[in-house]
Amino acid sequence: MIKYLLFFSICICAGLQSNSQQVQISKEELIALTPEWKGERFHDGRPKVSDDIIRRMKAVSVEEAWATMSNDGYRYQIADGWEVINPDSVLVGRAVTTTFMPGRPDVWKAIDSLGKKEGRRAQNVWAVEMLVKGDVYVADQFGAKRNGPTIGDNVGNAIYAKTGNGIVYDGALRDVEGLKEIGGFTSYYTSYDPSYHNPGGGPNRDLTTMIVGINKPTRIRTVTVMPGDVVLGKMGVVVFIPPQLAEKVVTTSEIVRLRDMFGHQRLKEGKYTAGQIDTRWADEIEKDFSKWLNDHINELPVGKAQIQEFLKERTW
Repeated sequence: MIKYLLFFSICICAGLQSNSQQVQISKEELIALTPEWKGERFHDGRPKVSDDIIRRMKAVSVEEAWATMSNDGYRYQIADGWEVINPDSVLVGRAVTTTFMPGRPDVWKAIDSLGKKEGRRAQNVWAVEMLVKGDVYVADQFGAKRNGPTIGDNVGNAIYAKTGNGIVYDGALRDVEGLKEIGGFTSYYTSYDPSYHNPGGGPNRDLTTMIVGINKPTRIRTVTVMPGDVVLGKMGVVVFIPPQLAEKVVTTSEIVRLRDMFGHQRLKEGKYTAGQIDTRWADEIEKDFSKWLNDHINELPVGKAQIQEFLKERTW
């Protein structure tokens, strides 16, 4: 409800201003809504988490991401219950958010006429045309099914060509067989239906969807998603990580991963007991861990630079 009130309040205040200010959030608004992000941004104000963090995020487990975010007060950032294309692959990227609502002819016409003045085409591709490499198209399609799909294999191929990624789509897809043929199009969606939305708003067909927000706060299941959030999809669930927590999530995961590897190895060797490893480590174990990191620094599944940075901060 909040996002809808936000949309309509912006429309009222904007009057007859351009569609980009009514449907697409302004740079100033987006910066104001993401004040905790201090890093680089895209030209439109969307937070731009570094490529290095995005790359390292692939190895983060859902549990590790949840624990780190939960400790910082972000306890509702995981959405489950999806159909998945390429379930054995990982989806990682920066969110571009899109919000649709059930179609209403007068509102649809007002939005569409403003879009046409800017040279925009069908509403279902307005946000798609803005995507760049590394993005993930995140759409609240309010679960629409019959006559609701706004993505089939044509739009899916366009999304993949621009981003190299798949989508998170709370609604029905069409052409799922064709979408599966794309290969790297790892995607999370609600359902399948062979129908498609009414792109023209004609009087003889159901007007099922209309776009009301691009790169605004949106809702995916029970999660509030912001543009620039890092999307992590694996194990059948999707995690939305606030950009200001992305590096912390990654580095915490890497430390946990290294400690687990060390602990498992020492347990197999019989050097320590389960009771010693499965509790706060004694100083002698911490010293052993630091030495183990140095001895295996070129063999571990965490970058050498990250391990060296971690070792600098240790007192053992």
